[in-house]
Amino acid sequence: MTGETGKMLIWLGLAIAAVGVLLVFGDKLPWGRIPFGRLPGDINIQREGFRFSFPIVTCIIVSIVLSVLFSIFRK
Repeated sequence: MTGETGKMLIWLGLAIAAVGVLLVFGDKLPWGRIPFGRLPGDINIQREGFRFSFPIVTCIIVSIVLSVLFSIFRK
């Protein structure tokens, strides 16, 4: 492994840890709960004995944020 790969893995680990902290302590933040999976455009179907959830908009936003972060740290 090269030094650059090691640095990227460290930053990725820190980012994952930060997201985990936000998810665990999200209720205690001033702006309240983080609405992952509850954005407009996310698909949620609830029927008797059946529940289906597909957070498509949340996935797109996470993908955009990760793409921007990776492009910043790649340079």
